[in-house]
Amino acid sequence: MMHEMPLIVARREERITGFLMTTTREMNADLPIVQSMFKAYLGAPDAYVYGPVCVDAEERGKRLAQVMFEELRALELGREGILFIRSDNEASLRAHIRMGMREVAEFEFNGFVFSVFSFIG
Repeated sequence: MMHEMPLIVARREERITGFLMTTTREMNADLPIVQSMFKAYLGAPDAYVYGPVCVDAEERGKRLAQVMFEELRALELGREGILFIRSDNEASLRAHIRMGMREVAEFEFNGFVFSVFSFIG
């Protein structure tokens, strides 16, 4: 039985201002970049994939990603989330470190270096 994973959507009035996707490990097993991430860091058996997370340009810097992340952690208590961020994406790296995620590995894919982060809900 597959665990249903949350999709968190933020709205301001009728406009979508952000979203945070999650998937099970199995849902992305055929994606080469996700395979590379799990080769670099396997994580817990029930770990899930965090991301992508997108925030509207007008909403950046207002903690929207943090609020969506806090909602996700409440929904997935005790489970490990794993994600990757391209190592030259300094804004995303800073934001995810501020949210308490820790870098656990790195890998190279298509000529770019990616950092792997982990957190427990």
